[in-house]
Amino acid sequence: MNKKLFVLLVILMSLSLTGIIFVQVYWIRTSINDKEEQFSRTVTDILDKVASRVEKREMKDYSDRLASLVDSIGQPKSTQFRNFLFVDRDLNSDEILFYSHGILEEDYNITSTFFDNIDGGEDTTTIKNYTSKRTKAIYKEEYGLDGKTYSLTPIQRAEKIGGLSSMERAAWEDVFMEAAKTKPIHQRVSNQELELLLSQELKNRNIDIDYEYGVYSQGYPTKVRSKKFKFSGTKMYKAPIFKDSEGDSTFSLLLTFPSMKKFLFRSIMGMALLSLIFTLVIMIAYSSAIYQLIRQKQISEIKSDFINNMTHEFKTPIATINLAVEAIRNPKSIEDKEKVLRYLGMIRDENKRMHAQVENVLRISKLEKNQLDITKDRVDLHDIVVDAIAHIELIVQDRGGYVNSHLDAERSEVLANDMHMTNVIVNVLDNAVKYSPESPKIDVYTEVVKNNIIIKIQDQGAGMSKAVLKKVFEKFYREHTGDIHNVKGHGLGLAYVKRIIDDHQGEVYAESEKGKGSTFFIKLPLI
Repeated sequence: MNKKLFVLLVILMSLSLTGIIFVQVYWIRTSINDKEEQFSRTVTDILDKVASRVEKREMKDYSDRLASLVDSIGQPKSTQFRNFLFVDRDLNSDEILFYSHGILEEDYNITSTFFDNIDGGEDTTTIKNYTSKRTKAIYKEEYGLDGKTYSLTPIQRAEKIGGLSSMERAAWEDVFMEAAKTKPIHQRVSNQELELLLSQELKNRNIDIDYEYGVYSQGYPTKVRSKKFKFSGTKMYKAPIFKDSEGDSTFSLLLTFPSMKKFLFRSIMGMALLSLIFTLVIMIAYSSAIYQLIRQKQISEIKSDFINNMTHEFKTPIATINLAVEAIRNPKSIEDKEKVLRYLGMIRDENKRMHAQVENVLRISKLEKNQLDITKDRVDLHDIVVDAIAHIELIVQDRGGYVNSHLDAERSEVLANDMHMTNVIVNVLDNAVKYSPESPKIDVYTEVVKNNIIIKIQDQGAGMSKAVLKKVFEKFYREHTGDIHNVKGHGLGLAYVKRIIDDHQGEVYAESEKGKGSTFFIKLPLI
């Protein structure tokens, strides 16, 4: 993939993910604000309704009290005044309509001390009741046969007595409101009543949340309030209570919810949680996609390096074989049996070298597909180490180095495959030889730790950085050395080592420092 295209894709995907996260956060905040606004409207309506119910209850108490006094008086003194009369005659039907509306005044002789007058003065005002009396009558005009006699025959008569309309009601309520103002607030409403009404109204609207309330008079607290109510910076809902005839009031009913934010967030928790889960899934998918893109890019680079290395590794043997074949075909050389045998030996060695590299690739492929048949027997790991050292000892000596063995483990029998375990040790030793710029200096140690044997292969070569150390057992991975092929190989040896050790229920790891050599540890369970 083109590097610029890769960077562009990463930027676009990052912007898209950031946009999605921003939209989700904005939606959650908007939902909370909408819920808060809806909650505020509901609470305001609850407060108005509670205040109205308290006012109606107080007025009903007054009315019931007044009615009980009226019943104890007996027959009141009645006086009629303001009698209105209406007469209409229908010429077609010879009917006359009489309609009268009179107002009756009933005096109960109840003094105004009923209103709990607290000024101590004497008041002679009495309570009176006004009632309307409405009468409707229809008469039929009739004349005698002689034309001289005349009479009115009643056809219909209806009489209705009832209270006066809104004017009387308004006047009565105004008197009551003015009288009620003289009473202390704690005598007009109790904590129990407010708690009951508030709880009922909140329950009717499915609001299950703790609350605190209080009644304030012109900004000052009264005795009517909950124990934990505080006039603080917490959001408060307010409604007037005990309004007068002009709609004004000196009292306010206040309501607060200490855990309102939690309640509002809990109300959208379901959708918010789903939103967060889907956003998290998108983030994981995005991270995975970026990781896969980077991984594929790395694999592409590693495979390119592998192909270059394999080409370089095959190029020299092929060239050597070609030169040897051409030399053998030379008539002068073909007669020299010694030269022919030397050239044939060169061809055989180079052929083995290419065959070994192909076998390495095929062996890793079979391991990945679990097609490699690994049978395990009881073997002595010390014998395998000695055999592996013998494979590379001549190469090390040829470069002026050494391989020293320190096989100090008291027990060394393990369940392993002889051939594959030998290849494992050889690969690690060969790796130590390859990455020793000067004469290879290698020490091999064995020791028993608990029920495991540990093989430690230590060299004094070039060493590895921490970044390389993390990837040294990955397939095809080789430390970049530019275009210089001073280290032969194709990045499969240590990958093969790890797969074989894992198959033996063992563990392989390395410690290294750049310029100070490396140490490889192979840990296997003892029998």
